[in-house]
Amino acid sequence: MNNVTILVIEDDKGIQDMLSYSLGADGFKIQTSYTAKDGWEAIENRQVDIVLLDWMLPDRSGIDLLHRIRKYYSQLPVIMITARAEEEDRIKGLDVGADDYITKPFSVRELKSRIQAVLRRSQPDEQPIQYGDLFLDPVSNRVKVKEQAVNLPPTEFRLLHYFMGHPDRVFTRGQLLDHAWGAHVYVEERTVDVHIRRLRKNLEPYGLDALIQTVHGRGYRFSKTA
Repeated sequence: MNNVTILVIEDDKGIQDMLSYSLGADGFKIQTSYTAKDGWEAIENRQVDIVLLDWMLPDRSGIDLLHRIRKYYSQLPVIMITARAEEEDRIKGLDVGADDYITKPFSVRELKSRIQAVLRRSQPDEQPIQYGDLFLDPVSNRVKVKEQAVNLPPTEFRLLHYFMGHPDRVFTRGQLLDHAWGAHVYVEERTVDVHIRRLRKNLEPYGLDALIQTVHGRGYRFSKTA
């Protein structure tokens, strides 16, 4: 991990110093910013491998900055670190495109584990997947149907990618939660149903919504056959 640069965007100097010391001791290269403005400049001007992003920043919210990161640097891993622990806040952060979400106070040991897990998931070594007319490229984060772009929110993209990589396999809501949101992020299983409906709605104009099938009493699968 000693070639990995972590950008910490956090206005609490105590947390900055603690993360710089603890993560630096493990060989990570640490950059720090106190504001969203400085954080954005750091992303644009330096080689950053992962961002630890606070929600409450003095000049603008971390969510606003995350929107901007996802628009211009869609593959840059971001972990939200925030005192906002309500389920709706976690869902909002993940839906905007955070790769993980950890609440304050937190264990540095757990944070290190999550950083490593996010970095493993973000490795750009996955191959594009074609399923009939549906094409998904996990590296460029693009979905197409017969060369027509399909714009999916980050969570729906992760769900579709997981489904397409395992056609005809039934997944429980718990399994889908662990993959799309991370095993350490605690949201209710009904959240999966909401995102499945959204994914189907995005595929409906292309006549592909029926690929996402409900298996009553078990969960969901991706299949052409009933």
